[in-house]
Order: sequence, then C-alpha cells, then structure tokens
Amino acid sequence: MSLEVKVPVLPESVADATIASWHKKVGDSVKRDENLVDLETDKVVLEVPAPADGVIKQIIRNEGDTVTSQEILAIIEEGAAIAPGAAAETTAAQAPAAQVPAATPAKAAADGPALSPAAQRVASQHGVDPASVSGTGRDGRVIKEDVQRAMSQPAAAAAAVPASGRGERRVPMTRMRARIAERMMESKNSIAMLTSFNEVNLAAVSKMRKEHGEAFEKAHGVRLGFMSFFVKAAAEALKRHPVVNASTEGNDILYHDYADISIAVSTDRGLVTPVLRNAETMDFAQIEKAIADYASKARQGGLQLEDLQGGTFTITNGGVFGSLLSTPIVNPPQSAILGMHTIKERAIVENGQVVAAPMMYIALSYDHRIIDGKDAVTFLVDIKNQLENPHRMLLGL
Repeated sequence: MSLEVKVPVLPESVADATIASWHKKVGDSVKRDENLVDLETDKVVLEVPAPADGVIKQIIRNEGDTVTSQEILAIIEEGAAIAPGAAAETTAAQAPAAQVPAATPAKAAADGPALSPAAQRVASQHGVDPASVSGTGRDGRVIKEDVQRAMSQPAAAAAAVPASGRGERRVPMTRMRARIAERMMESKNSIAMLTSFNEVNLAAVSKMRKEHGEAFEKAHGVRLGFMSFFVKAAAEALKRHPVVNASTEGNDILYHDYADISIAVSTDRGLVTPVLRNAETMDFAQIEKAIADYASKARQGGLQLEDLQGGTFTITNGGVFGSLLSTPIVNPPQSAILGMHTIKERAIVENGQVVAAPMMYIALSYDHRIIDGKDAVTFLVDIKNQLENPHRMLLGL
C-alpha cells in the first residue's frame, strides 16, 4: 500500500517551509518514525518522520523547494524493499515533467557533470568546482555525498581557490538567517533603544559554585552554571520592576504577571531564543536542566516552534565567546534584554584594600518609550545586589 509523506501542519505564524535536506533517496528502505527530510522554517528546522516501514517509492519535492502545510513530499510503499532499478523506473515514470533532467548523460558529459540539486547547493556554499568531482550517482550524476567527499580532499580545496588567492563565494541566506536579519532591522527601526551598564563582582557566586557544585551535580544530574544565577536574579528583579517585563501593543502597555525568560542559544544556523516558562517559579536545578535540554535540542535541530514562541524578557551571554562589553538588541515585542559578558580578574577596592576579583560587565538594552532611565538603572542595580549577595535571591529579597 502506498502512503503519502506530508508536510506537518505549520503554525499560523509560519506560512511555509523550505526543504533543507533529504536523508533518504528513492529505493531506500525506511523504518517507522525515522527522519526522512528536514524542513527549514523562519525559526526552527522540522523533522518529517516516516509514517510506516517501507521503501521510498517517489520523491515529489526536492531540496530547496518551498512547501506548505500538508503538501505531499514523497510516496512510501509500505512493506518489503523493491529493487533499486524498479524504484528508479517508477520515479522516472511518475515524477512531474519539471523534475525529469532535461539533459541526457551524453549531453551532461559534454557540458560538465550532472549535479543533483543538493550537490549543487553544497558545491556553491563551499566553493567546490563540480568539474573536479567524480559522480557516483545514476549515469554518473554527482550527488551531495560526492561533493562532501571531495571537500575533504586537498585537491578539491585547491581547485576552488583561484591562483590569485582572491576567490569569492555567493551563498544565499538561509531562511533562519534572513528572519534574524528582518527582526534585527525591525527592532532598530521601531524601538527607541538605549543601553545602560554596570559591573558585578561574582566572587560570592564563584565561591558557592565551588563549594556546592559537586554535590549539586550529584543530586540533580546537571552542572551548576552561572546562567541559573542570572535567570533567578532576573526573575526576582522583574517582580520588583514590572515595566522591564512589559511590552507595547499600540498605545497600550501590556504588563505580564509572569516571567517567561528567553535564553539566547547559538547554533550553526543562527541564534535562537527558547523560552523558560514561569521562570519565577523555577529553582536552580529546574533552570539548569531546562537550559541544558534546550541547548542540546538547538544544536541537534530538535527545537519545536512552541519552544521559541512568547517570552517577556531575554538574557544573552556573549561572555562564552569572550565578549567584554556589548549593546544587545531588544527582541520585539519584548522591551528589554540583559547582556552577560566574560569574567575577568580585575583590581577593585574592598574595605580600603585593593584586591583581585572576578568581575563581569552587564548591560541592559531597553525600549526607552516605556522604560525610563531610572527604571533601567535600578533594575541593573537589583541584579548586581542579588549576584553579589546570592543568599538574597534564595530568600526572595
């Protein structure tokens, strides 16, 4: 029995998706729930699983195609595997005319090697000359794996760079990168953004992590990091400074009685911001587990759209990459974002003595239309006081 593989139902906020990569080809056997194809949306990469055990009988939409909800991607023949030759003939007979290669193998050999769409995209992105790649596909066609194999060979790299050493590559933005660019411009053009700074002595936090980190990991199965302290401090400070947790809707200010804190996570495809729901009710272990889970999902492409939707406040940590100071950009419709930075041993004065302390600059970028400078400064001071006296946040002070 033939089964259709369809695009999942996309949320209202996502109009369509782009086929990023097929993990199977016609004639391949598949298992139920095995990932067949990745679909890239503006926010996340969605995996489309096989509906049953069987064989890929026909691939209807190729890599790079734009698809919508419930559109048919492929046909699976449920049951035993069929011969590869028969599968290829079935595909050629059933595929739309636009998908049948116009060039014959002889003509392709004269004009250059025939490339699959996936191989063409990979070659373009990495500057690989298709003429230098030996095809192992049907009729000598160059497939994606051939290009990836050639990339690992020094000869391919040398062929991709002109003798002058002034090579150029033009690579289209991914959907996610294009969406990030759009959102950043939206923020820049629609928000009266200002940034305030302060610095935090993290000696007390570092001491607590050193004294209790091992016991914490044994008890909860996750490391005690700096981020949980910042999330907890921000959640407590947002209770006392509700305008920092607010957003604008036309001429209205929408106040939130909860703290859904977005945590910026860097991935190969770009920055994503999964949300810690009701962070004000979470303890340190719950925060660390949620962050670790989101980070793992983000890097493996497993985040769901609902993981990214909403958020009333954002925390971003450029310090993991060595950033000493920055002015983070507010993520609309939120009104503020807290920037963490790298920790540096610096000389400070304590009780009349010059001592070395682990110091971090923190930054708060905010929408000056609804947040006054006083609110922003006192919010940062609140964060500073909690982190320099971490017992305060444990007592809700």
